[in-house]
Amino acid sequence: MKIILPIDFSDNSISALEFAIALAGKKDGEIILVHVIEAVFDFASQASIAMESMHRDAETLMQKTLEKYKDSNLIFKTIIKEGTASISIARIARELDATLVVMGTQGASGIKLALIGSTTVNLIKESSVPVLVVPAESIAADIRKVALALEFASHEEKFIDWVINMSKRWERGIEFVHVQTSNDFEEDPGIKKLENLIGTQYPGLAAKIHTFYAKTPIEGLDQFLEENENVILVMCHQHKNLWEQVLTRSQTIQMVFHSKVPLLVMT
Repeated sequence: MKIILPIDFSDNSISALEFAIALAGKKDGEIILVHVIEAVFDFASQASIAMESMHRDAETLMQKTLEKYKDSNLIFKTIIKEGTASISIARIARELDATLVVMGTQGASGIKLALIGSTTVNLIKESSVPVLVVPAESIAADIRKVALALEFASHEEKFIDWVINMSKRWERGIEFVHVQTSNDFEEDPGIKKLENLIGTQYPGLAAKIHTFYAKTPIEGLDQFLEENENVILVMCHQHKNLWEQVLTRSQTIQMVFHSKVPLLVMT
């Protein structure tokens, strides 16, 4: 497993690193620490001096971080580069054929998010590699299962095998969550299709399927999370064009800033 870990050396990013170490450490784990320097200066002379200082500081902090976790029996690599964080991280993850990106976040809200967004949301929009968003308070040892939220849309099918195999690697249970927003309370035919898929491709797999009835998918997922705190929630995010991103907020992006559990976004 090859994990890209964006790091700014804050407590939040270190917590995400410890979460990633716990997940990657089961088998042949490799973690690539990526620090992106984003800076804007009015004069070229200012930029040159400041960049040199930022690179030196980042190198020092990288080495201290590596020293702290040298006994984890993982392969560590480091990358320090200049650019826009979300674009740079997404490109590195794609070029290195990473398994996933693990990123810490404290979330954002209101006008700040609406106007300037966040590195986390922008990364989800840019990335072709799954992104695991880890709240500061999350502890990997407390996670008991992986829950994949499904709408039974065609774009989700390719992710089911990936998530099942990853749950096995992490030695966590696997569950599925579906929220029905219609009022007829009839079973979605996608549930039967999922049951048949699991029975055929993964005989003997103990996988529970939860169905919640709610006005919106977010409300239904909230119901699930009220009963299941020690879980990694997995959601599938469809990339949208620029105008759709501006005019609408996807359910996945809302959950990034709403959920207190780790959120794995399949892109």
